[in-house]
Amino acid sequence: MAAQYDLVVRNGLVADGSGAEPRLADVAIDGDRIVAVGRVTGSGREEIDTHGVLVTPGFVDVHTHYDGQATWASQLSPSSFHGVTTVVTGNCGVGFAPCRPRDRELLIRVMEGVEDIPEPVLAQGVQWEWETFPEFLDALGRRRYDIDIGAQVPHGPVRVYAMGRRGAEREPATGADIATMTAAVQDGLRAGGLGFTTSRTMIHRLTDGQLAPTITAAEDELKGIARGMRDVDLGVLQGVDDWTDNDASFALWQRVAETAGRPFSFSLVQRMPKDDKWIAQLEKVEAAKAAGLEVRGQIICRPIGLLFGLDLSFNPFVMNPSWAEVANLPLADKVRALRDPALRERLLGEIPDDRNPQLLWMIRSVEGMYLFGDPPDYEPPASAAVAAQARALGKDPLAHAYDLLLEQDGHAVLYMPVSNFANNTFDNIFTMLRHPGTILGIGDGGAHCGMISDASTTTFMLTYWTRDRKGEKLAVGEAVRKLTRDTAVALGLRDRGVLAPGYKADLNVIDYDRLYLHAPYPVRDLPSGGRRLMQRADGYVATIKSGTVTYRDGEFTGALPGRLIRGAQPSPN
Repeated sequence: MAAQYDLVVRNGLVADGSGAEPRLADVAIDGDRIVAVGRVTGSGREEIDTHGVLVTPGFVDVHTHYDGQATWASQLSPSSFHGVTTVVTGNCGVGFAPCRPRDRELLIRVMEGVEDIPEPVLAQGVQWEWETFPEFLDALGRRRYDIDIGAQVPHGPVRVYAMGRRGAEREPATGADIATMTAAVQDGLRAGGLGFTTSRTMIHRLTDGQLAPTITAAEDELKGIARGMRDVDLGVLQGVDDWTDNDASFALWQRVAETAGRPFSFSLVQRMPKDDKWIAQLEKVEAAKAAGLEVRGQIICRPIGLLFGLDLSFNPFVMNPSWAEVANLPLADKVRALRDPALRERLLGEIPDDRNPQLLWMIRSVEGMYLFGDPPDYEPPASAAVAAQARALGKDPLAHAYDLLLEQDGHAVLYMPVSNFANNTFDNIFTMLRHPGTILGIGDGGAHCGMISDASTTTFMLTYWTRDRKGEKLAVGEAVRKLTRDTAVALGLRDRGVLAPGYKADLNVIDYDRLYLHAPYPVRDLPSGGRRLMQRADGYVATIKSGTVTYRDGEFTGALPGRLIRGAQPSPN
C-alpha cells in the first residue's frame, strides 16, 4: 500500500503546546503541515518511532538579533541547536534596515556596541543588498535557512534614515522627521515586518560610550510612529527601558501602546542586587490588561549571565592600560605572559578606564562573579562567589579572579548573573514564569558573541524548570506552552506553536531524561575569523521544520526549509 503521509512521528509523549500534559500519540505530516494527531493508522514515506520520548512543537524565540547573521549564514545557530524553529529579529531598536549607503558604518558601530558583535565581522559579513526595510525583507526572502525568521522594524536605523547624523546624535525630531520615520515604519510593516522596536536604556551604547540613537527620543516621536502603526493596523511594539521611575516609564509606554492600538511587550527582569521594581511592573501589566491593553512582560527563565574569560570579549582586566600588551596574543601566549609576576602586579594595581560606566562596573564586580563549570551552574550559592572564596583563602578578590582566569590553561570562565538572582535563588523567576502577563524572551540569539550565551534558555526551560530544580517545578505541558504557543501568539504567528491539524509541521523529538545542557565555549566561525560563544545540548533526537528533518541527534542534516515570515499569520482554525 502506498504511503499516506510524508512523515509520521510515532509513539511519542505529545505535549501539544496547549498546556495539557503529554499524552501518547502519533503525529502525521503532509508537506509543511500537520494533518493528524492521535492514533495514525496510515504509513509515512518516512517514519520516526520515538519509543515514548517527548514530542513538542518547535520552539518560537521572539527576542533575537540575527539581523546580520541572517544575511550571510543559512544556519541560525546556536538557536537552532536548542529546538528553536522560529526566530524573530530586529529587537531593541537596533538592526541594519532601512539604511543609506553612507550610514552603513554607523549602524555597524551601533550593533557592535549594543550587541557585542565585532565590527570586522559585520563589515565583512553583512551583505548590503538593500536600502529600505522592504528591500531588506526581500534580501532575507531570497535566502534559505534551517529555521523560519521574522523581522521587526528597528527604531535606530529608522531614525538615522530620516535624520542622518542628527538622528545618530539624538537631536530632537522635527515634525517632518517624524513623518519620514512613520512612513518608513509603515512601509516596513506593509512589506511583512512583524513590529516596531525601540530602546530607552542607558546600557545601549556604542563602543566609544555614545548613547544609541533612540535612547532619548521624545514622546511625540514615539507617538507619531505609533499613530502610523494604528493607521495600517499592523505589527507589535517592543521596548526596553531602565525603569528609573517606574510610574513615569510605564505611563509613557502605555500612552504609546494605546496610541498604536497594537500589542506591546517590554523586557522585564529583577535587576541586581535587590531591586523589586519588577513586582510593580507586573502589577501595572495586570492593570493595563484589565483596561483592555494587550501588554506583556518579556522575561528570561534564568539570570542574564555575563561570561568573562581570557578568550572572551571581557574580563576584569581588559580595560587596564597594561592589557594592551597581551590583548592580541593567541590564548596560550596570553596565558604565558599573564603568569609573569611583574605583569600580574601591574594589572592588579591599575585602574581600568572606559567611556561606558556600566561596562566598567560590570567587569569589576567580582563580588557577583562565580567560576563557571561544566555542566554550568546557573544558580550557585553565595559561598561560591569569587570574593567569598577569596576571603576564605585570605586573598584579595581581584587577585583571586586573576588566578582563576588562568586555570584550565586560560579557558576558565567567570559567570556574573546581572539580573533575576536576588538572594542567590530563582524564586523571583518562578513568580514571573507563573504570571499570565509574561512571555519568554531576551535570549538574544545572534548577539553578545563573546559575553552572553542565553540562546540556550529553551533547553534550560525544560531541564531545570520541569526536571532538575530542587523545589517547586513547572509541569512539562505548561513549560512547553510557554516555549511555543504563548510566544507565537504574542507576535501574531498563530499558524505555529501547536501540534494539531493545519498547523505548521514544526516539531521537536526530545529524549527528556537525557536532555543535557553543555557549557558554552568560543568558536571562530564568523566572517573575518570572528569569535562567538557556542553552546550545545544532548537529547534532541530530531528537530523538524516545515515537515523536514533539519537536525538528528543534534547534528545538522543539511536541509534548509526555513523561510522569511512576512507579517502576522492566521490560525488554521
